[in-house]
Amino acid sequence: MKATAAPKERPKDFRGPSVRAILEGHKTQFREVVKLPDLQPWQLVANVQGWHFIECSHSVENCNDFIAGFLDKRGAIHCIKCPSGKPADPSFSRPADRLWVQEAFCIESSREVAYEPPFDDGRPIRHHNDEHWGPWWEQPHYRATDPTPELEIGTGDPGVKWRSSIFMPRWASRIDLEITAVRVERLQSISEADARAEGITLYNGRWWDGSWIVGGKWDTPVQAFCALFESINGPGSWAANPWVWVVEFQRVQP
Repeated sequence: MKATAAPKERPKDFRGPSVRAILEGHKTQFREVVKLPDLQPWQLVANVQGWHFIECSHSVENCNDFIAGFLDKRGAIHCIKCPSGKPADPSFSRPADRLWVQEAFCIESSREVAYEPPFDDGRPIRHHNDEHWGPWWEQPHYRATDPTPELEIGTGDPGVKWRSSIFMPRWASRIDLEITAVRVERLQSISEADARAEGITLYNGRWWDGSWIVGGKWDTPVQAFCALFESINGPGSWAANPWVWVVEFQRVQP
């Protein structure tokens, strides 16, 4: 019997509103712009303005690629690697890939003063025992859900220096996600249901992405997602209507 490949793990950083939506069970999708190669000068013929279609080319041998090409099927065709991997499929007998969430954080430790960890809610804790300091521990605080702790920041004053999500180490992550589906589509093809799966929720009769003034100001989930997408990707990113990876996931225990 052919051995199956172990699931791959990749980090994925999320902003605070998305982290909270995942923890609350509202967010089960995310979208990333497909990075297509630039067209070469010889490819820019009169009736070709850019890449016009993307098709799935999954196979047992290569189950992470999508094909990008011209609408009229002329010119160069490229395989575009999916950054999030392909989910399990019974015909492949292959485990699903996983993502571990990076988020804004800081680390508290007892290296200089012995005391008990501040949290017993199941979040990660890393123990040490060295010759100079003896036993001590490290435990993360999460900006998305925790109050700002009063930790020494190196100046003798209480405070905290929150660190960017991209610097979070694997051991400090509290959220693991299993990919259940990957597809490609135009950004503006998002449905109302998929906008809700992106973490958009109804609050006091208005649609809210979790980061705006309480109460929200959007009439539909798609409008709220449009505003959220532009806040991350910049003005005009929605109007550009790029191809995007649509990654569906479910939360699993680390």
